[in-house]
Amino acid sequence: MNRIASIFLGCLALLTGCRTDEMPTAGSPGSDAMSFRLQYVGYDNQNSRSDLRQEADYDRVAFCVVDDSGTAVPGIKGQYNATSSEIRIEGLQEGSYRLLVLGVRGDAEADRATIREIARIDDQWLCFPSDLQQPLTAEYFYSQTPFRVVAQAGDRGYVLVPQMEEDPVQRRIIGRTDFEFSFNSLYVETALQSLSVRLDTPRFRTGFSANGTFDGSSDGAEITLDLDEARSYCFPPTVDGAMLDGTVELTTRNYRGHTESRTYDFSLEGVTPNHIGHIRTEVTHPDDASATIHITEQALERIGTGYILQDGESKTVYTDATQRSFNTSAPLQVSGTDDGRLHVRFYSPRELTDVLIRARIATQADGEFFDLAYFDRIPAFADFYGELPATQRVCFARTESGRIVEIRELTAGELAAAEFSIVSSDPFWAKLEAIVHGWEISFSLYGGDPDQPDGGPAGNWMGIRPVHCREVVALFLNFTYMIDMPEHEEILRQNVDRLYGNGGKEDKVSVETVLQQMRQPRKLAVGLVYPGNGVIGLGGGSVFGAYQQAWFQHYWNTYSCEIMFHELGHVMGYNHDSSFTYGPWAQELMNHFYVQHISEMPIDSPAYLNSAQNPNRY
Repeated sequence: MNRIASIFLGCLALLTGCRTDEMPTAGSPGSDAMSFRLQYVGYDNQNSRSDLRQEADYDRVAFCVVDDSGTAVPGIKGQYNATSSEIRIEGLQEGSYRLLVLGVRGDAEADRATIREIARIDDQWLCFPSDLQQPLTAEYFYSQTPFRVVAQAGDRGYVLVPQMEEDPVQRRIIGRTDFEFSFNSLYVETALQSLSVRLDTPRFRTGFSANGTFDGSSDGAEITLDLDEARSYCFPPTVDGAMLDGTVELTTRNYRGHTESRTYDFSLEGVTPNHIGHIRTEVTHPDDASATIHITEQALERIGTGYILQDGESKTVYTDATQRSFNTSAPLQVSGTDDGRLHVRFYSPRELTDVLIRARIATQADGEFFDLAYFDRIPAFADFYGELPATQRVCFARTESGRIVEIRELTAGELAAAEFSIVSSDPFWAKLEAIVHGWEISFSLYGGDPDQPDGGPAGNWMGIRPVHCREVVALFLNFTYMIDMPEHEEILRQNVDRLYGNGGKEDKVSVETVLQQMRQPRKLAVGLVYPGNGVIGLGGGSVFGAYQQAWFQHYWNTYSCEIMFHELGHVMGYNHDSSFTYGPWAQELMNHFYVQHISEMPIDSPAYLNSAQNPNRY
């Protein structure tokens, strides 16, 4: 009887049994063992890759040797070595043969495929169920290779060796169907909620014979495919003349939360072995004409959002105020670029959700604000640049009053001169909007060098790094939010007798004066103080700095907060004789108020930045 050897790559016991030392190398004296190396090629219509031969990496292999009459040769022994992709056979005599090989990559059991033993070349070798109602999970390869076994004289007599034109080259006996889509708008494509295909009663071949022919037919049940999981699927060949007809259905969500379903019919001339069938859908959608870009999570990934103040950012960038600075009352910066793109930059350790950006351009929409961009989410420290359809063609947009208006093609100049407004239901945005009296914040090295392990100290300064800059953002968002909190004003009024100026305790300062000094516009260049000289904070005029521990602990440590408010007292113009430095304002009132009310602040936790665990800290 013939032997059909099969092997699973994942079966350790069977692989261990494939010991090459049990079978002598073909061509050695007194040996009739012969090796056949398996290769496969790509799909026939895969362009340049179709001729590329690759080593077989199969999960299962079945093979058989037949003689000239097509009868399986009895009495031979064979093994498949997965490591070398070789089939080794012994027991053949001189003569002409054909090596039949069936290779499987994937899980044939999941396809309910049956591989049978065969006695003749026209026997059915592979069988799929007639109620096949899903794509194949595995790929199936086949080759039929003629060869001769001849005796050749050697040093110690004659040996039997195989002769063939080439090693077995396998091709798939199944086909692949690719579903491809052409969208008019990236923002429609990235707003997909679901994408599916219904195949109308396809009829596939269910049988494959060892001679390479197909037979049988599936029962033609409808098949539904989820294209969110994959866009390429494998099937057995379709019955001769049977088409692959069906419908593509997609659902999108627009920026106002409404869903839109669209269906598109298609027809493909069947599935062909070792071929890729392309079903291409030209997607036309009502939102193609929208001037409002919808930035979903998928859009952020596709466009490639940048980030500011990240570890590794060059010191020449983050200490250049023209590139990195912000006003705490406007941490979400929106602008138009010279080339007509929308630029959104966010100085915040927290993300913001549900963000609608409106634009007002004198020459458009009768001067009314209209919806320009909607973000499902703006990540912390995001630096987003996005193309605008309205700068490329005539579009339509919804105005603030709810009208749908035509937006004539915008120029880069019009966009650059636009006024922007921001709307969000996120509670975090309500806190940011509550920052009325903003301070301008930038970052300075003050002679330090952050590229040095010790920060390159220069006097009382060392090189500030991005890990500290992010904490600067957190602190000053919180501070400028705090100065307009009613509770903050109340604690000042309750302690008005403890507020005194540079003349000492008799130099009384009114609550109104303190609030005016805290709320007046200021510009600060913030740095990192070097504690090696015994100094842990510096401040005055437009200069502000603290040592590393204070930046990391300001959320909960009253001593760290005392350092911050001490230096803010100097920024406000007070000396060490006042209550605003070594006195109640800095050492008791403000530092304790900040820590006790941190849960109410915009940046209410150190967990957003986790700076104390950052490997880039000093």
